[in-house]
Amino acid sequence: MDRMKIGIIGAGAMGGAVARGLAESGMTASDICVANPSPGKLREFADMGMRTTSDNAEAASCADIVVIAVKPWILPAVAEELRAVIDPAHQQVAVIVAGVSGEELLKMFGRQKGACNLAIVMPNTAMTLRESMTFIVNVSGATPLADSVFCRLGAVKDIEERLLPAATALASCGIAYALRYIRAAVEGGVELGFRASDAQEIVTATVRGAAALLSVDGAHPEVEIDRVTTAGGITIRGLNAMEQAGFTPAVIAGLKAGR
Repeated sequence: MDRMKIGIIGAGAMGGAVARGLAESGMTASDICVANPSPGKLREFADMGMRTTSDNAEAASCADIVVIAVKPWILPAVAEELRAVIDPAHQQVAVIVAGVSGEELLKMFGRQKGACNLAIVMPNTAMTLRESMTFIVNVSGATPLADSVFCRLGAVKDIEERLLPAATALASCGIAYALRYIRAAVEGGVELGFRASDAQEIVTATVRGAAALLSVDGAHPEVEIDRVTTAGGITIRGLNAMEQAGFTPAVIAGLKAGR
């Protein structure tokens, strides 16, 4: 469906990133409707040619897929608004709300609408640059449009709901963890004599290159590490110093704490 219509409920960090990313992907702006109670947050999207409204039901009523990106405590009220206008036979609902289970979603959207196509979606803020790692959990029905929409914003992986906390730690929280490494490396670069801006440019390019090396089928981090680690060389000394400071255990502990 090339001209799918999308209703986005919520213009905060996540809802806004979805809207901006879709616009950057080449989607027709007028096919996107963004709803938010605060008019100030809608101005940017109206300027981009999107339809905007303060009425959630209006944004949802004519959409093929409704993307809900609101705070968890607001979701029940939003679901109640939308139940009357969602057509379960023709519309799909994708919910970007942390900590809400599929069981809870089914209750909110009414079990009597068993055919309602519901999905939990967990992207990250790199959606704006179309570089998100997005996870999709199929709660009920079929959700092909959710995959189609979020494929425009980066990589997509369909997973079981039981893996969602781990996926969040790896990819959503993981953005912050990766940036913390970059910040630490930049600070190290400054200590080694580079200006902060130059160190950031170097580290960013290096991380981008490392990620590119792993994008090849069959690639493995240890294989690529071995390529640059010579016997008695500076790389192995640096790696061992990091491990002695607890690098790998610290990363794993952070991921576990973020579940």
